[in-house]
Amino acid sequence: MADERKTRSTRSNETFGADRLPDLTGRTVVVTGANSGIGLAATHALAGAGAHVVLAVRDEERGRAAAAAVRGSTEVRRLDLADLSSVRAFADAWHEPLHLLINNAGVMMLPRQRTRDGFEMQFGTNHLGHFALTNLLLPHVTDRVVTLSSGAHRWGGVRIAFDDLDLTGGYTPQRAYAQSKLANLLFTLELQRRLTASGSAVRALAAHPGYAATNLQSRTANPVARALLRLGNRVVAQDDKAGALPTLYAATQDLPGASYVGPGGLGEMRGAPTLVGRSPAASDPLTARRLWRVSEELTGTRFPLAAEEAVRQG
Repeated sequence: MADERKTRSTRSNETFGADRLPDLTGRTVVVTGANSGIGLAATHALAGAGAHVVLAVRDEERGRAAAAAVRGSTEVRRLDLADLSSVRAFADAWHEPLHLLINNAGVMMLPRQRTRDGFEMQFGTNHLGHFALTNLLLPHVTDRVVTLSSGAHRWGGVRIAFDDLDLTGGYTPQRAYAQSKLANLLFTLELQRRLTASGSAVRALAAHPGYAATNLQSRTANPVARALLRLGNRVVAQDDKAGALPTLYAATQDLPGASYVGPGGLGEMRGAPTLVGRSPAASDPLTARRLWRVSEELTGTRFPLAAEEAVRQG
């Protein structure tokens, strides 16, 4: 289908790397889950380009240890995306301009668990936590919001289970993860629609790292899957620095709102960052609007910018 075809960027990106970022001096960036993996690799690159990077992490001690190894301007603030009170506390303490919000943190293929607020852990952390954080910080954002998704949004023809978001009637770690990554793309789609309708110049984009070796794979529920993923990490995967390139590309290049960036190689598993396609389910504006309304109800947060009524009716 047309929605599945890759849309390649006309920009020459084969030479794009962390050493080719624009000068980010004077810009402030928040990176969730920045103490390890792709988030930490992105933090190194952004701080190295002159940005002041706030590591938004659940474990402040680990965050401080990670920040100590970063060359550049950083600070550490606590944020637990699985606890909406923590999300609100983080946002309430923010008073300065924020140029870039990178919704990077995530959990992957966990055994059935629930967040502090009672949501299925993967949907609650990967989508609802970032949904609330973005809405609460949006009045401060001046440039863009980049949200991490995954090729998993296509797994098994996944759809948003609006009648059973917690998947109580058929939970598997894979299905829950795929639903949360589909939600990330639908969130980006509807966020961009609302930003445009409100007259905002802020852009919403999404990215995925391909197959990148991070500590997420070690936390999956199935021991066989963990073993296979460890093997894949050694044989197929990119390292976390290469995995961070789509995030950095989405964060710094002149791309249209609602763009989706991933690796350009075979199966989007590795390679130079470029614009990539998404599934029909991830491209449906009606589903995106419905998910937004449900997410507002579940988190108690709302799109905060002007022309709210026009945005809702648009």
